[in-house]
Amino acid sequence: MAFWAGGSPSIVDYFPSEDFYRCGYCKNESGSRSNGMWAHSMTVQDYQDLIDRGWRRSGKYVYKPVMNQTCCPQYTIRCRPLQFQPSKSHKKVLKKMLKFLAKGEVPKGSCEDEPMDSTMDDAVAGDFALINKLDIQCDLKTLSDDVKESLESEGKNSKKEEPHELLQSQDFVGERLGSGEPSHSVKVHTVPKPGKGADLSKPPCRKAKEIRKERKRLKLMQQNPAGELEGFQAQGHPPSLFPPKAKSNQPKSLEDLIFESLPENASHKLEVRVVRSSPPSSQFKATLLESYQVYKRYQMVIHKNPPDTPTESQFTRFLCSSPLEAETPPNGPDCGYGSFHQQYWLDGKIIAVGVIDILPNCVSSVYLYYDPDYSFLSLGVYSALREIAFTRQLHEKSSQLSYYYMGFYIHSCPKMKYKGQYRPSDLLCPETYVWVPIEQCLPSLENSKYCRFNQDPEAVDEDRSTEPDRLQVFHKRAIMPYGDYKKQQKDPSEEAAVLQYASLVGQKCSERMLLFRN
Repeated sequence: MAFWAGGSPSIVDYFPSEDFYRCGYCKNESGSRSNGMWAHSMTVQDYQDLIDRGWRRSGKYVYKPVMNQTCCPQYTIRCRPLQFQPSKSHKKVLKKMLKFLAKGEVPKGSCEDEPMDSTMDDAVAGDFALINKLDIQCDLKTLSDDVKESLESEGKNSKKEEPHELLQSQDFVGERLGSGEPSHSVKVHTVPKPGKGADLSKPPCRKAKEIRKERKRLKLMQQNPAGELEGFQAQGHPPSLFPPKAKSNQPKSLEDLIFESLPENASHKLEVRVVRSSPPSSQFKATLLESYQVYKRYQMVIHKNPPDTPTESQFTRFLCSSPLEAETPPNGPDCGYGSFHQQYWLDGKIIAVGVIDILPNCVSSVYLYYDPDYSFLSLGVYSALREIAFTRQLHEKSSQLSYYYMGFYIHSCPKMKYKGQYRPSDLLCPETYVWVPIEQCLPSLENSKYCRFNQDPEAVDEDRSTEPDRLQVFHKRAIMPYGDYKKQQKDPSEEAAVLQYASLVGQKCSERMLLFRN
């Protein structure tokens, strides 16, 4: 059990797809299909490897669409923040926020040119009944106790308290910016109006003059990278790998736009607080009710929910509960890995909350909800840009953490195509699980909802299940390889389900995670 030395292993109940259900995107009553598992606990590395195979979590439910059968194929999309440059529309959103903070300016009109609404795309849309059923069915406290006892009997209780003590010092992670400048980032969930979005089949427009300047700047960086970095830090910006503009007419970086100074008599003050949601920190507990009230208003106004839904328990189950084990390795980010809420405080009250997971290789967005009174600030776009900047910041401490996962890209759903506007970005091939630049994927998606993006016909899934007998099973309070477990079983459907699970999670995860069988 050496691979569990840092804490508890991942423990999952697998539920193979049996039926089609209502799609939250196209509203087809029987068009959506996915396989899922209830995660009683999960390490951040296992979840990182799972989302790199097309899985996604909603609370403790982790699901993977059956891509070649579901009505709206959902492709995992990631942005590359280290190369990201804000577009003209992105800059408009950031400037709008700065004007509001500095002078209290509220833009006139409905701002239809800026997508801002949040959607249910990362929440197993249309299938909350299944999640609620599994929550009741699988919330087995005795199972957790059994696993702990089993592991402790094998010498697993020596390091359990260390991460918890480290986490207490991370109750409040963030910058209190008296000037009103934002510090971190939140979730992207936006809905462009029909006919208003960018043409995703084409790269973002850039002036030839800007391109020439960018080439010159990159050349200067190669010749003297240290000097430019020193100059950047000397100007009082957060330390960064991204150098400043060399001349006054050089395009501003994302950090320049976000951290632009405000006057001392600014009309509003914005703070971002990053609080650990699982296990819940003291800061998280103290603000839970206020955060829930924002979510409730958001659901009532934006999604037209009745006043009695969602309940606080549904809110907690959907957006606060997480299977991810908190980890604080010395080479990781200061806040550690795991699940967090990023709270946007405007003049002392919460106006938006982004739910994110910080994983070994990425910041993964889960959801965003906000006070509808502040829709004019285009909080969906604004928070996405903040999360990209946050990822760049975390990268400086943890070099392997260099991607921003935006959930699923659904080309067949017009309101979900906005995610492709954050460039450069990649889509995950649903067959070989390699990342392909989105520009190379779009022509194929125009012709077919379901596509294999890897153009090499000989390529295969490198982490495919090749030795299913090595899969780890937790059965009757004992951990054993599947090769031993199957000798006790006579039900042929049992083997089919286990083999399907192994093929979907891959060989590495199947050997690390514990598959619960009762």
